[in-house]
Amino acid sequence: MFRVLATDPLAPVLELPGVTDAVARVRDALAAVHNHPANLRGRSANAAEAGVRAARASAALDGAPLDDTGSHPVLAGAVRVADGAARLLAVWRTSPSQALARLHVLAAADLVPADRHDAELGRPRAGDGVAQRLGLLAELVIGATRAPAPVLTAVVHGELLSLAPFGTADGVVARAAARLTAVAAGLDPQGLGVPEVGHLRHAAEYRRAAAGFGTGSADGVGTWVLHCCDQWEAGAREALSIADTRS
Repeated sequence: MFRVLATDPLAPVLELPGVTDAVARVRDALAAVHNHPANLRGRSANAAEAGVRAARASAALDGAPLDDTGSHPVLAGAVRVADGAARLLAVWRTSPSQALARLHVLAAADLVPADRHDAELGRPRAGDGVAQRLGLLAELVIGATRAPAPVLTAVVHGELLSLAPFGTADGVVARAAARLTAVAAGLDPQGLGVPEVGHLRHAAEYRRAAAGFGTGSADGVGTWVLHCCDQWEAGAREALSIADTRS
């Protein structure tokens, strides 16, 4: 298992303008969420509501109507992912590639023809360095970086959006993987935040920032990380609104 590298591949991200301050703000915002009295008493119900809101926003980013009752295939997949994510947490910590495959099975079951399920569900596409990049991403998740959790979460999210490893439901999978990373890395250990709502409210900025991350430039990566941190702050405010209604 990857635990220590002589050179941390994400260390340069911390040198980008504004990143260190943004990381601190995200941590403070989510600490306030976890310390809310309603989350000290009944956080499981609040986490479930956060998961529902996250699924709806994630699906809407990929074209599902916000008012859909669950029949839209993208929303149905996002809901399955939200329901199954907790059971994948231990797998994510030790075998991220296996967890990604399962996330894709859940997310894309209604998007891939039934006669193609065995060939396509949970199977990254061949070529374009997909397998190599997924391997490098998995190494980061299981310990090849000491970058703070908001940075790692943003990189997982951005890399999966950029790579689009499966060809279907990649956005839903990327956002679910980001949530798993936030939980596993201790940023949002109970899954109370809802950054997906912020991404949806700023969908054009989200897509521009993701495209910039995909270029690999310092400006592109920095803009993406700052965007993700901003939306985690927004997701903390959404979480507080959930908690307030249950106080």
